Amino acid sequence: MNAPVTLSIPRTRTFEIVTSAVRLAEIAPAWSALWQRAGGLVFQHPDWIAAWWRTTPHQERRALRIGLAWNGDRLEGVIALATFRRSGIRMLEWAAKDHSDYGDALVAPDSDPQAISRLWQHVFDQGGFDLIYLNRLLPDAGVHALLHPAHGKALRPNHRGEISYRVTGPWQSGAEWFETLSKKGRQNYRRGRKFMEESGALRFRLLDADDPREPVLERVATLKRLWLVRHGRASDLFDEGSPVLAALISVLADLGLLRIFVLELDDTIIAVSINFEQHGTMMAFVTTYDPEHERASPGMVLMMDYIQWSLDRGLATIDFLCGGEDFKRRFATQSVALSSMMGARGLRGHLAALADHVDHVSKSWKTRRQPKADAVPDE
Repeated sequence: MNAPVTLSIPRTRTFEIVTSAVRLAEIAPAWSALWQRAGGLVFQHPDWIAAWWRTTPHQERRALRIGLAWNGDRLEGVIALATFRRSGIRMLEWAAKDHSDYGDALVAPDSDPQAISRLWQHVFDQGGFDLIYLNRLLPDAGVHALLHPAHGKALRPNHRGEISYRVTGPWQSGAEWFETLSKKGRQNYRRGRKFMEESGALRFRLLDADDPREPVLERVATLKRLWLVRHGRASDLFDEGSPVLAALISVLADLGLLRIFVLELDDTIIAVSINFEQHGTMMAFVTTYDPEHERASPGMVLMMDYIQWSLDRGLATIDFLCGGEDFKRRFATQSVALSSMMGARGLRGHLAALADHVDHVSKSWKTRRQPKADAVPDE
């Protein structure tokens, strides 16, 4: 008797561009399943994108352009993009770009190696934008494949870059890490704690899951606004009455990733670090402190406390995410350069890209032409 014959029927590969919140909600389960298979960061989760889209200001100047690659009814690739209109130019960028520290596409690990290239080709052909700017790319980001001449239509490396600082090493405990710090660093930590303890009862703790988050988030927003005003900056994440921060933090909580560390003095929060834990890494998303206690460096004390807490629990890395702030650099044992890419579509986009290139070349030339400071002779 002949053995039964099994026919392998190939699935139909299709592409789609999501432009509405309704469709975004419909494909969320398939997207979540892909996110799990691909081991994506929270910044590529559909709930993160949906929370941002639901709460982002100036939505009339934005449009979703989320590319999907389907293999039958199985989602195999996502590149979550959106446009933002600036000075008449439609800029294609990461969806939730302003609140996402690392950008990348999601691709199923067992999918066609050309899936991301074909998906990008579809996004590009569908249009709806003039200039493309994809930034905050880790060295191992999958979208680097789009820079290959055979794959990356319209995309080229861009001169803009950022830095990400991390604490990582062979320590078996927080105390072991603490002892590797300089004598001055250890003294500053102890001095700061002692100074605060002279004013009241000082407590470091991780918020419990059933602790109310709203008062803490209100405190964070208030302290952040003070800091932003003092440094001449702005962020819609902390605007009074803005729902953005609460929406994003709810996503972290619902996914079981949220870790909020606080430093309290007589039950008053004087420093906060809103973190999340993924892939064996503690990631610091939002940090702030009360400037009234600046002399004691409560932010520094809290950071050193949660670093030790993380190492004591076997986490391999503490990632401060984007930003080259000095307080991050002082404690980091590793820095990671984040790159960017730019492209154009249509005459308007190519003119904008050319203007950006000319501006960069001009600034670089002026920098090289500036006379160097006279060298100070040896005594």
